[in-house]
Amino acid sequence: MTTSRAPWLGNYDRGVPTTLAPYPNRTILDFVSDQARTRPDAPALLFKGARVSWARLERESDIFAAALTALGLVKGDRIGLLLPNCPQFFVAELAAWKIGAIVAPLNPIYTEHELEGPLRDNGIETVVTLTRFYERVCKVRPRTPVKRVIATNIKEYFPGLLRFLFTLVREAKDGDRVAIAPSDFVFSQLMRTHRRTPFERTALSPDDAAVLLMSGGTTGTPKGVLGRHAAYVLTGLQVEAWTASVVSKGNSVLMLPLPMFHVYANVGVQALAFVTGNPIALVPNPRDLKDLLNTIKREKPVFLTGVPTLFVGILNHPDVQAGKVDFSSIKICFSGAAPLLAETKARFEAITGGRIVEGYSLTEAMMALCVNPVEGPNKLGSVGMPLPDVYVRIYDGEEGREEMPTGEVGEICFGGAQLMVAFWNRPEETAGVLRDHFDDDGPRRWLHTGDLGYLDEDGYLFIVDRKKDLIKTSGYQVWPREVEEALAAHPAVEEVGVCGVPDETKGEAVRAWVVLRQGQQATEAELRAFCRERLAPYKVPGKVEFRRDLPKTLVGKILRRALKDHPA
Repeated sequence: MTTSRAPWLGNYDRGVPTTLAPYPNRTILDFVSDQARTRPDAPALLFKGARVSWARLERESDIFAAALTALGLVKGDRIGLLLPNCPQFFVAELAAWKIGAIVAPLNPIYTEHELEGPLRDNGIETVVTLTRFYERVCKVRPRTPVKRVIATNIKEYFPGLLRFLFTLVREAKDGDRVAIAPSDFVFSQLMRTHRRTPFERTALSPDDAAVLLMSGGTTGTPKGVLGRHAAYVLTGLQVEAWTASVVSKGNSVLMLPLPMFHVYANVGVQALAFVTGNPIALVPNPRDLKDLLNTIKREKPVFLTGVPTLFVGILNHPDVQAGKVDFSSIKICFSGAAPLLAETKARFEAITGGRIVEGYSLTEAMMALCVNPVEGPNKLGSVGMPLPDVYVRIYDGEEGREEMPTGEVGEICFGGAQLMVAFWNRPEETAGVLRDHFDDDGPRRWLHTGDLGYLDEDGYLFIVDRKKDLIKTSGYQVWPREVEEALAAHPAVEEVGVCGVPDETKGEAVRAWVVLRQGQQATEAELRAFCRERLAPYKVPGKVEFRRDLPKTLVGKILRRALKDHPA
């Protein structure tokens, strides 16, 4: 694609190539094996003070792969992982890939009802679960295809003293000490049983199916997004090239507080770590800020991935405000999954010295990623530019057929070799978002994101909002993010969510929900007056409600739908 069609290519940081083609004919398993062979004792995973070396990760995933084979699993089977960020996730995931199975990470906070759909619709017959979620799986099991349940205790990879204290004080209290039915399996017992079982890895190609990630749970019916092994290698190499000036190979700790069921962590961070041979510092619960800050102190990460609510939480933690946390190791932070407000970015960078670059992708894009330059200009409000071999176009928001001129708003569309294969068993919905358009090189497949935005003359992407979140009030169009940005600039506002609510006169009315910073005060009238100074009258919220917190996903996205459905 020419620079006239891809203006971002002329604005890359020095040293970032415009293309990485041809990509190697390899999978992530090959990169892990390389590290296990050449750097066997180097750490791959850092967890609660424990170290899992590359050799151990390779060996234990081989053992678990032998166990899965003995249980009757074969290539193409789906294996559900109901696990937080812990070594067992990676052992089970790599093992599944080694037998050619498809990994289906699941959200640990899913209710029985939410868990039932993915298990049933994706034909998941085997689930690896944490013991504290075991009873939930058992209750939903009769209504799903699940035949095998493998339970693992969170403490199994704890260092010795922590494991002893956890067993003594926390195990029963936290719900981890449970009785496993004789017909089910215990992870640690399977590992002991098959420690010497011969195992031959299934041959894989980059085009083979690797993962089913759930998408649409916050905006509609959850769907399984099928991704190939190629997505991991392409993404890993692209992000490696983008961050090479600050992330070295082998000794840059990548901190991962985001859950592995999310594409941001599963494809983005995991692929970068395995391609570069860098260790991942795991935080099981992203809302446990004490553990997160302790991990930063202990592991001294170079790269921190997060979402805006996580950065807000860090900023407001008493230890951070008291200057008790050393952030000097952090060179770069990626923020994604939700809009990063300018005020949050400025405050975080001022306190920590680390640079936040905002990025943007979707589960369906499998981390075909836009992100701001690591060293070059980060334009206010922009989510950056496409990485090498990733393409962005703006098509009209109605039919999605006419390409929009520079600076004009339309639907954001991604092109790239790592796009999803399909929604699992949903051909009509797949056809609605994956479409072929022609360019100078012939037809190319594009993902229609459902998000509205525009490209500027330098190739920076600006997201306006989601098509389905657009507020139509008295004939005007209002994008919630614009109102959220205005309110977030008020010094008393910590978090804000905006959406449209039904109104007999206007059709929809703009309403805002606000969480105030600790020790700060503001009235509804004051915040509305603040908005009137910055927004056209029709954009000013008709009502501002104050809350102690806002509903969010585990990843940290504010649930606008939940605010709309339960406004009081």
